[in-house]
Amino acid sequence: MAYRHLFGPVPSRRLGVSLGVDLVPQKTCTFDCVYCECGKTTGLTCERREYVPTDRVIAELDAYLATAPDLDYITFAGSGEPTLHSGIGEIIGFIKDRYPRYRVAVLTGSGLLSDPEVRSALMWADLVVPSLDAVSEEVFERINRPCPGITAGQVLAGLLAFSREFPGEVWLEIFIVPGLNDTEDEIQRLKDAVAAIGPDRVQVNTLDRPGTEIWVRPASPGAVERIASVLGGEAIGAAPESRAMPPEVEDAVEVILATIRRRPCTSSDLAALLGIRPAEVAKCLRLLEARGQVEPVRENRGVFYRAA
Repeated sequence: MAYRHLFGPVPSRRLGVSLGVDLVPQKTCTFDCVYCECGKTTGLTCERREYVPTDRVIAELDAYLATAPDLDYITFAGSGEPTLHSGIGEIIGFIKDRYPRYRVAVLTGSGLLSDPEVRSALMWADLVVPSLDAVSEEVFERINRPCPGITAGQVLAGLLAFSREFPGEVWLEIFIVPGLNDTEDEIQRLKDAVAAIGPDRVQVNTLDRPGTEIWVRPASPGAVERIASVLGGEAIGAAPESRAMPPEVEDAVEVILATIRRRPCTSSDLAALLGIRPAEVAKCLRLLEARGQVEPVRENRGVFYRAA
């Protein structure tokens, strides 16, 4: 079966070996975050509907999981906000009913957690990783650039309600954008919010791959460590784990291009993620660059390739 809505598995620095499930077209989201590695949001929306066929996603998962792959998580993430898909609860329920050995994670920007239907849809997940980048309305607007109707207060209220109802683990992610949410006032607001939410973990992150806006720069490792300490959390490292994994198909060029379309990567990232020799990765990248399908962007950690 050709998989249109599954990607990976890939090694994740937080989730181990993760099979991705992508439920929305790129780039459909409730936010247009200035730091997003997937690029600018082209479909800014709060509308929940069946963006891709639910039965097709279930069929792909059934075919793939029937082979008993070694996975740490099945992760709902990818090209946008997964909770926009009205069938996410049904899909999670299928996994937990048919393949209960697998843990399910959902990565969300938290914009829809104030909706009781969304919270209910996530109840069968094992882990939810919601984001909270700012508590003040002004900073929230500048960083997350939400769909009209979503406010910082609404996001926080949704997180508070979800943390009370959800029986699984909550790992709260906070992304630091220097000059915006790293002030003492904003950090104190985030600290108060973390105390109220009571997540199982707090993970403080900053820019690693190229973001949507070129002016966004990474916070220094020292700043991230300091903020993580104040918030009672952990600083997330930059480089992904190096756990080689052979690609699922033979055409290395297509595998590399499909990976880059999901998120920008360095050549060494691609070699580690896909189990392809570095020299072969370099050759494929030269071909893709010559075709105009990828373009290099220099960042602190090296040269990243992103879809052109």
